[in-house]
Amino acid sequence: MSKDIFRLDDRVAVVTGAAGGIGTAVSHQLGEAGATIIATDVNQASLDRLIGELEAKKIKVHAIKSDAGVESEVISLYEQARKLTGKTPQILVNNAFQGLHVAPHETSMAEWSRIMDTSLTGYFLNAREFGKYAIREKVPGAVVNISSIAGSSAIGRGNFAYSVAKGGTNQMTRELAIEWATSKIRVNAIQPCSVNTPGWRRWVETEGEKAKVLMKRLLEGIPLGRVAEPEDIARGVHFLVSDAAAMITGVILPIDGGNLAFNAGGNLGNY
Repeated sequence: MSKDIFRLDDRVAVVTGAAGGIGTAVSHQLGEAGATIIATDVNQASLDRLIGELEAKKIKVHAIKSDAGVESEVISLYEQARKLTGKTPQILVNNAFQGLHVAPHETSMAEWSRIMDTSLTGYFLNAREFGKYAIREKVPGAVVNISSIAGSSAIGRGNFAYSVAKGGTNQMTRELAIEWATSKIRVNAIQPCSVNTPGWRRWVETEGEKAKVLMKRLLEGIPLGRVAEPEDIARGVHFLVSDAAAMITGVILPIDGGNLAFNAGGNLGNY
């Protein structure tokens, strides 16, 4: 297979939640493949740092501060992206999210809304604006939604609202894939296991001894024996938005070291 099939030259890619962890790795990966990056996040300082990193690699990048859960800001994001690049974006990576570790019966409406606004409604708003322009202007496109294994398998530990949002992300992916297939817009999702992001590491450090117990349990459920790195997820995104995946849409792809495949009655070869 020609390596050129993975090139993204002349394509504009919107990456939400770009200023850290998975979003930063995706921005580097797609930028190195030739895409112009529209990096969006609520953290301006982190966006500025990302711009410096990408520009040092000669990657074309524009940073737009935007809250994925606020409709007016998302509408403005796509208007600005088109003005800055002179093009309709052909790639969208929905990555911005909010986490929560609160028991279901203790979850407030404010907490529930915060999670849903960013982690589900935000995905819809970005997809809607992306699709609106791409369909009107007959531009083929590719959307990748960053979901989680929590969208397919209950993980407990107070992840209730987050898991429900990711379950919605999976079904949104399937519906959009069917709705937009005739417009040549492919829509897929990735389901990571735990990912070694700065935020995840801070959480582990905060939990102290409790985190050691949880880490042992997490790793016992991942046959490949480690958590994912942001670059693992970024490479999967690159594949799904490239021409190498031209016949792939409506797929929910686990990048989880075998986590979802490993059922509760299995073991790692200790007969």
